Amino acid sequence: MENDTNSNTANNQNKCPHHQEQDGGVVPEKTTSSGKCPVMHGANTATNSSVMDWWPNALNLDILHQHDTKTNPLGPNFNYHEELKKLDIDALKKDMHALMTDSQEWWPADWGHYGGLLIRMSWHSAGSYRTSDGRGGGGSGNQRFAPLNSWPDNVSLDKARRLLWPIKKKYGNKVSWADLIVLAGTIAYENMGLKTFGFGFGREDIWHPEKDTYWGAEKEWLAPSDERYADVEDPTTMENPLAAVQMGLIYVNPEGVNGKPDPLKTAAQVRETFARMAMNDEETVALTAGGHTVGKAHGNGDASVLGPDPENANVEEQGFGWHNPNKSGKGRYTVTSGLEGAWTTHPTKWDNGFFDMLFKHEWESVKSPAGAWQWEPVQIKEEDRPVDVEDASIHQNPMMTDADMAMKMDPIYKEISLKFMKDQDYFSDTFARAWFKLTHRDLGPKANYFGVDVPKEDLIWQDPIPTGNTDYHIIDVKDKIAASGLSVSEMVTTAWDSARTYRGSDKRGGANGARIRLAPQKDWEGNEPKRLAKVISILEPIASEFEISVADTIVLAGNVGIEQAAKDAGFDITVPFSAGRGDATDEMTDAESFEPLEPLADGYRNWSKKDYVVSPEELMLDRTQLMGLTAPEMTVLVGGMRMLDTNYNNTKHGILTDNVGHLTNDFFVNLTDMKYTWKPVADNLYEICDRKTGKVIWTATRMDLVFGSNSILRSYAEVYAQDDNKEKFVIDFIKAWSKVMNADRFDLK
Repeated sequence: MENDTNSNTANNQNKCPHHQEQDGGVVPEKTTSSGKCPVMHGANTATNSSVMDWWPNALNLDILHQHDTKTNPLGPNFNYHEELKKLDIDALKKDMHALMTDSQEWWPADWGHYGGLLIRMSWHSAGSYRTSDGRGGGGSGNQRFAPLNSWPDNVSLDKARRLLWPIKKKYGNKVSWADLIVLAGTIAYENMGLKTFGFGFGREDIWHPEKDTYWGAEKEWLAPSDERYADVEDPTTMENPLAAVQMGLIYVNPEGVNGKPDPLKTAAQVRETFARMAMNDEETVALTAGGHTVGKAHGNGDASVLGPDPENANVEEQGFGWHNPNKSGKGRYTVTSGLEGAWTTHPTKWDNGFFDMLFKHEWESVKSPAGAWQWEPVQIKEEDRPVDVEDASIHQNPMMTDADMAMKMDPIYKEISLKFMKDQDYFSDTFARAWFKLTHRDLGPKANYFGVDVPKEDLIWQDPIPTGNTDYHIIDVKDKIAASGLSVSEMVTTAWDSARTYRGSDKRGGANGARIRLAPQKDWEGNEPKRLAKVISILEPIASEFEISVADTIVLAGNVGIEQAAKDAGFDITVPFSAGRGDATDEMTDAESFEPLEPLADGYRNWSKKDYVVSPEELMLDRTQLMGLTAPEMTVLVGGMRMLDTNYNNTKHGILTDNVGHLTNDFFVNLTDMKYTWKPVADNLYEICDRKTGKVIWTATRMDLVFGSNSILRSYAEVYAQDDNKEKFVIDFIKAWSKVMNADRFDLK
């Protein structure tokens, strides 16, 4: 593989890069007494050791520092939804349609149409989504950054994004990269004849790679898929939270399992992978066929001679990667996946050509010019072969991937395919809906959608919630709750459990809808079903009496508990509250799709369902990041929750106080007090003892002690332990609490 990255390294390895040449000579740098360059070296990540390199077992809090406002060039006051109101959507769509056939000299369009390329860009942006943790997807424009911008499966998408730049430049802040990347595919389908289901704007850009997303443990691209399966013969054993079968792929290997053609084995992997994206069999067939109805695969050349990916390419490439020295390196000589050919006779037209081609021919496994396995027809009429992308007088063989052949050979997929083949309107509608789901799955509820093309129909995967009542006297409801006999612990715990399901990754879960009272949440172990049922049975009649939602009542109850605890600590304070939550019903809830939201651990309630390979404190960080909290917010919430006696199953671990139920800073005071010692007595269990007498005073877990052991978290804990920050602790706790309670209130944002 061509690699110019280090071509000058040998000649310059002993020179400081801050030398400057003048009049043909080198101007000596100023040196310190030791003769070293005074300019800080090590900005290059390849040569700069991090703290984690020195101490790999230390708790890495970077996951909570993602997307700091300092990385956002638009500033903390930028409001994308306000900018969207200024967007001329019709003009933008007109420009996008024009782009489809405005072939550029620097990167010509296949058959004069960019549809296939731009659809692939949108697809690979949205298609990285997985239900297990809600991460991935097209909702943030993350495809612009590593590692996604340099994945082997994303070769040439650097060109697709650059084709969009003139439009992004024109409309500026009024349309995000995230929206533009996803919109491109939808417009491409419309331009080629598909009646699409709709489109919603509203995706906000990030300005830094999402390092918190786990894409797999492999150390090389396209490592054998065996590495992420307990048994590669059983796709359901793929490691969670992963969905793609290999590092650097969006879905499955198009050549077959581990690059070996076997459509039935591939079908099993396709089924599991698409299920982990919340797609059923019919949606899977529709997306596979619809994605391959247009465009082509590119492999007419030697893939081994491609230059480095965008992150490794030299600066003169200006963000481009995979330089192709094969003749023009473009058009018919493009190398992307390594497979070569179109799937249909008319690759720039939305039709039923995929199924016609698949079922009307016999297929054999052959190698592409790039050496990749693909399927080509044994016999085919000249007029059924697609024309060359550059010369319409030349016809080329079509091809199918192993996943395409699975649509014909897997019995279930075959039945669905034949149904689509016989009814193109049904296929088109099913695909349009599946495409809409694919490209909007991580945008969250419809409250986040913007634009004239947002479908009016409510879809169950959007987690619909009716609008709640706001016309009631909050104080009267709070008084009724306070007189209900519920304890501070019961009220706060139930509100927390209702809200903690929120995932900022795909904007699902949260307190709105009160789905904690519905299946499957009401039966989750972490929600303590018996305790939960008791609390709900008391709160539901109160909600009915005041004609308000149970969701509002649950959150109000949590606020009442906190206010009582704060008052007992000497602070008369009101927890902010915004009315208007609604109550979802069983009919509005896709119970199966909510299963991945079940908490398997919750450091805030000092609970783990079982022992995991990952440490309890790392699991706490993961939940914290999904809820959108910072490290200081995590710290103050954990300390407060301990004081409010919210531990799972009433355990006393980490409740470092003699004033249980009082919202004091005792957790931090006693955690940092040097009159105690800390002694491990079992896995994830420690005794906190009087240093002089050895008497056991309290017990704690790793999720408690990490706030004293980790240098960063200890610095936060010490702030809240100070004598002058007792009130600050209460105020900060309430701010963080309200953030969690309102995380899913998109109607307020």
